[in-house]
Amino acid sequence: MPTVRRLAHEFLDRRGLTTIFGNPGSNELPFLAELPAHFRYVLGLHEGAVVGMADGYAQATGRPVLVNLHAAAGSGNAMGALTNAVYSRSPLVLTAGQQVRTAIGPEAMLANVDATQLMRPLVAWSGEPSCAADVPRSLAQAVFEAELHRRPSYLSVPYDDWAAELDETATLDRGVQKGLAPSEAQLDALAASVAAAKNPALVLGGDIDATGLFDRAVAVAEHLDLPVWVAPSPHRLPFPNRHRLFRGVLPAGIAPVSAALTGHDLVLVLGAPVFRYHQHVPGAYLPEGTRLIQVTDDFGAAARAPMGEALVADPAPVIEALLAKVPARATPAGYSATPEPRIGATALHPEQVFAALRDTQAAGTRYVVESTSTNSAWWRQMDLRRAGSYFFPAAGGLGFGLPAAVGVAMGDPDRPVVGVIGDGSANYGITALWTAAHYRVPVTFVILRNGVYGALRWFGELLGTPDVPGTEIPGLDFTAIAAGYGVEATTVTGEEDLRAQLKATPDGPRLIQVDTEPTTPE
Repeated sequence: MPTVRRLAHEFLDRRGLTTIFGNPGSNELPFLAELPAHFRYVLGLHEGAVVGMADGYAQATGRPVLVNLHAAAGSGNAMGALTNAVYSRSPLVLTAGQQVRTAIGPEAMLANVDATQLMRPLVAWSGEPSCAADVPRSLAQAVFEAELHRRPSYLSVPYDDWAAELDETATLDRGVQKGLAPSEAQLDALAASVAAAKNPALVLGGDIDATGLFDRAVAVAEHLDLPVWVAPSPHRLPFPNRHRLFRGVLPAGIAPVSAALTGHDLVLVLGAPVFRYHQHVPGAYLPEGTRLIQVTDDFGAAARAPMGEALVADPAPVIEALLAKVPARATPAGYSATPEPRIGATALHPEQVFAALRDTQAAGTRYVVESTSTNSAWWRQMDLRRAGSYFFPAAGGLGFGLPAAVGVAMGDPDRPVVGVIGDGSANYGITALWTAAHYRVPVTFVILRNGVYGALRWFGELLGTPDVPGTEIPGLDFTAIAAGYGVEATTVTGEEDLRAQLKATPDGPRLIQVDTEPTTPE
């Protein structure tokens, strides 16, 4: 008779979940035993880095990925990174080892007390099998829940379950699919609204890029000659940022969004919540006379929106309907030139760094960015024209950048990957350097070192609290840290040296530390 472990491994194999990101403890060893030879186990040295790598991997591949955590402590370590995966809608299947069943009630060491509640409300589903015979079905549910909701799921399994023997009938060989096609009447009504609008605008969210609709979004914007904004706080770039129709990233405040959309009688939002605000700047949600229609397959995003109308549907057929049903207003496409970068007085300005990246890196480079204080400089200098070019921590949780860059590079080794990380952010996911070195992941880390938490200083000004402690972080040397983890590293201070370093093609990970002037998001 097969064991639960064998049935689980066979199910994961059939579903293509053969890459596992993890940091094992004693409770997890029985699941990892007898792992098929073609499975790949990617070791991270901290669970936050493990989830960050898996998040990047899932976003790069567009597929679910298995994460193996250690009981309650390891799951707790992962929760900060999990917030980013939730808002990037990454289908992570989180599994955690649990004490043997007889030890859970007495709360023996490493028992995960009330395990199903630990990761809520972050995960879409959380479970613990009622008995060993229910483990294969529960594992399948965890995978399907992550796929259907495009959100992490969590399964806690007592470790004595894995060796239990089950009848062959416990084998699961099934699939679950989701279809959210809008009706023809809904498509006709939406197309009529767009056609009748005098001055419509398009707002695109990260789901457009995540679901492979980048090029179709460009096509519909050009077909209708619509000005395009990216929804606030983007974790992906759904539209070329130097396209003549691109108007920028909407600000993350209520009143500023309303001001930006003034003059448009219809705002069509595809693949985004409306909206993910950050700094509290109250005001009218929409300008007077503006109608907003949101199209999303995220039920929660549609239900919690404070304004507008929502159509819960896959944006893909909506885009195709607009192309087919609304007469073209097309004019020639074009791209704007980048402005000259600002020059730093005492160190390189971040714009000089980003201009160097733009000029030296291949057009298809994927950038994983975690430098919040340099957002304005980033969008002024970069020229991103391909799908899957930009990744950012979706919930703003620090520690995403270094691990996610490793995960993105492992998920798609055919495109170069550059992590652009602030010196404050880098410390939260620093152990990812070891994984990059151990697996020889060809990723370039560019660390912007300015010695301060720039975004905090900016927020301090917004909140009228400019004199708070804890915003300075002097004395960090990431080249020494990287060397300790086995990553080749160098420091550059001048622009010519930076460009020369960036032109080199690594066959493994490398880190470039660049001293930069402090800036603010503006």
